[in-house]
Amino acid sequence: MARHVTSDTPQPRPVLTRERIVLAAVELIERENADALSMRRVASELGVAVMSLYNHVPNKDALLEGVAEHVVSGLELHDDPSEPWQERARALVRAFRKVAHDKPRCMTIVLTHKIDTAAGLRPAERALALADAAGFDGETSVRIMRALLAYALGAQMREVGMAKMLGHLVETGAESWANLDPDEFPHVIALASELATHDPEADFEFGLDLLIGALDRLPRRPADRG
Repeated sequence: MARHVTSDTPQPRPVLTRERIVLAAVELIERENADALSMRRVASELGVAVMSLYNHVPNKDALLEGVAEHVVSGLELHDDPSEPWQERARALVRAFRKVAHDKPRCMTIVLTHKIDTAAGLRPAERALALADAAGFDGETSVRIMRALLAYALGAQMREVGMAKMLGHLVETGAESWANLDPDEFPHVIALASELATHDPEADFEFGLDLLIGALDRLPRRPADRG
């Protein structure tokens, strides 16, 4: 006769894996901040003994590297080699920006920890490949890769800071600008309403067009056609 399992029957705890540990760390960082991360806190999040983590992650530094790898591996690297390199570059930057937008606190970990695994190096490989296909030499391709990824990250950081600054301007702008000397600040006064508004997507795409346009003017061999 089959044994009846009631709702009170204890369910087996999910197997502890490196992936579960890293995901718990990511959630903790995004919910609080990177300073809140510790092996003990992650163990508490998972409901396990802290020593059990060390069977999968040797130390906190290794855990942080796992967080960085996880974030970068979340890039949606859909690529069509038949498209112009400019569009491929735009797609890569947009994908990197989306990850930075979705995991802003974890992006600080990406910027300060090495990522030398296959997942972590795929964005670099994609950027180098499209630069090579466009006809740029090796040294220039590396610099293009750095410029594209730096713009994606910088745009996200700027967006966060701009939101704070504009919030202050909206609250105090009218009062503050009323006291400005029109002879010294004619442009600030004339463009006050434009300064107090912000369209992150339009600003991002404007800057991206400037960057791609500048790269397109660099010397290179004829682009691949195959």
